[in-house]
This record gives sequence, C-alpha cells and structure tokens, in this order.
Amino acid sequence: MKQKHYTILMPVAVTLLLFVLAVPSFAGSTRGSATNMPAYYDGELFTISFFELPPGGEKTVLARNKSINIIYQSDQAEAAGFEFISVLDAIPGDGFNPLWQEVQIVFVNTATIQQLTSDTDILAAAASGEILLIPTTEVYICSVVGPKKT
Repeated sequence: MKQKHYTILMPVAVTLLLFVLAVPSFAGSTRGSATNMPAYYDGELFTISFFELPPGGEKTVLARNKSINIIYQSDQAEAAGFEFISVLDAIPGDGFNPLWQEVQIVFVNTATIQQLTSDTDILAAAASGEILLIPTTEVYICSVVGPKKT
C-alpha cells in the first residue's frame, strides 16, 4: 500500500521541487515583465508570463507528469514573417496546470498561414489536414497574468 502512495506522490513532488528550484532564479531576473506576452484562449487575448525549465527538468516533467497543459506556437509562421500569437488550452479555473508543453503548429500550405485563436480551432485544423501538430520537449512554467491590456 505504501508503494502505491509513493508512485502517486512522486510526480507531484518532482514538479514542486523543480518549481521551487526555478523560482529564485526568476525572482532575480533582470528581465521582469520582458517574459510577458499575449496568448489566446478560446478567442480571447490574455497576458501570460512564462519561463522554460532547464533541459533536465523538462525530461523529468515529461516523463512523470501526465497533466501538462499545451501552449501552441508556430515558428514556421514567425519565419514567414507572420506574427503568430501563442494559443493556450487552459486558463485558471479551466483545467489549468502551471506546466506547459510546447506544441508546434506547421501549416501544410504556407499560403494558408493564419492566426488560430483556440485549441478547438487548432484541433479542427489538424483533423482536416490543414496543419500538423508537432510536440516538442520544451516545457515551461507559465502563469496567466490577466486579460490582454490594450
């Protein structure tokens, strides 16, 4: 019975440890709000702040934590000169977890690059073959700071 408790608690403990180790370096960062950026969730713009975990931490989180949220990004769109705003699959109050795995959106036809504004739109575009979704090994600690300020 005790082994079962350790199996359940281990991913939570590892995640909390990584967060605690990462927070002091964030607090001393000179970047401040430079890590803030806009992101869409269900068609609404929010402001998020995020920091990438170190590579060893990313591997551990991906191997042990099965409830990671997704942040969709498109480096392809950015390389083509299109400012693609990231899309979130959750916010606080809707299945939110502070850990986010990056998934890259690749447009099958570069002439159809466009801004997608919800995970529902993204999954529909993937199902229709308009885009490919490529999970990365990048993991971020992300917080939704608030609605996008205009």
